[in-house]
Amino acid sequence: MVKGRGVVSLVGNTPMVRLSRLERPNGPKIYAKLEMLNPGGSVKDRPAVYMILDGVRRGLLTREKTILDATSGNTGVAYSMVAASLGYRVKMVVPANASRLKVAKMLSLGAEIVFTDPLEGMDGAIKKAVEIYESDPDMYFYPDQYSNPMNPRAHYETTGPEIMAQTGGRITHLIAGVGTSGTLAGTSQYLRERLPSVRIVEVQPEGEFHGIEGLKNMNGGMRPSLYREQIGDQLIRIPTEEAEETARKLLLKEGIPAGTSSGAALAAALRLSVDLDSGLIVVILPDGLQVGGEGVKRVRP
Repeated sequence: MVKGRGVVSLVGNTPMVRLSRLERPNGPKIYAKLEMLNPGGSVKDRPAVYMILDGVRRGLLTREKTILDATSGNTGVAYSMVAASLGYRVKMVVPANASRLKVAKMLSLGAEIVFTDPLEGMDGAIKKAVEIYESDPDMYFYPDQYSNPMNPRAHYETTGPEIMAQTGGRITHLIAGVGTSGTLAGTSQYLRERLPSVRIVEVQPEGEFHGIEGLKNMNGGMRPSLYREQIGDQLIRIPTEEAEETARKLLLKEGIPAGTSSGAALAAALRLSVDLDSGLIVVILPDGLQVGGEGVKRVRP
C-alpha cells in the first residue's frame, strides 16, 4: 500500500488470482496481478502518487503550480485522481485519438486537457508538454513519467514486495508490458535482489503502429530514458489482434474485464507457458476493460 491519506491510501495491495482455466494441463501455474483494482483503475496510480508526493516533499510542487505531463490515458487519470484528493491543479497533454472514456475521466476529475496531433502519437504529446513547461517553468510541476526515477521506485517499494508476499517467494517468471518501463524495471529489480533465479519477461507490441494503448514498441519513436535494453531476460512482441483476442478469452473464461495492454501481457504468459513444464508465472494486468468505451467492442463475443 502507498503511504498517504484519503484515496491515496487505497493505492496498491491489489489482489492476485490464479487463471486456472487458461493454464495448460500439467504446465506452470499462471497468476494475474489485478492492477485495474487500484482506485484510479490502473497500475499507473502507483507512480502517480510517488511522483506527486516526491514533488511536494522536494518543494517542486506548490499550491501555485499546475501538474503537467503527457499521457495516453491511464497516468492522466491517476494524476487527476491524486491531484483532486490533495487539492492540486492538473493539465494533461493527450493525443487526440486517446480513449474517449479516459479523457472523460480526466475531465470529470477537474483536469485541463491539451490535445495533440494523433498522427504524432505520444512523441508529439511529450514534445508539446515540454514546450508548455519551458514557456513558463514557474507555473508548472512537470514530473515527466518517462524519466522520473519515482516511477520505477513506486514498483520497487510496493508492487515487488506484494508479489513476493502473495506468492510466498515461489514466483519463477514475471511478465509485464513496457510503456515508460517503470512497472517492469522497479518490480524486477526488487524480485531479482531476493530471487536471483527469477526470469523477467518484457512485452512490447509487435509493430511500431499498433492498437495496444499504453505499450510501446521501443524500436520506433522516442525511447523513455527509464528504459534499458537488458531490463528483461526475454522479450516477447505481441500483435494487436492477439492482445485483443486474449483479453476476450480472459473475460469469457475467467470473468476478468481487462484492457488490451493486459491482453498483450497475458498472451505473452500463455506463449511462455507452452515451453515450461512447471513454475509459477505472475503476469501484471495493468488496466481494465473500457466499459462504455472503444475497448468493449474488442472483447464482445
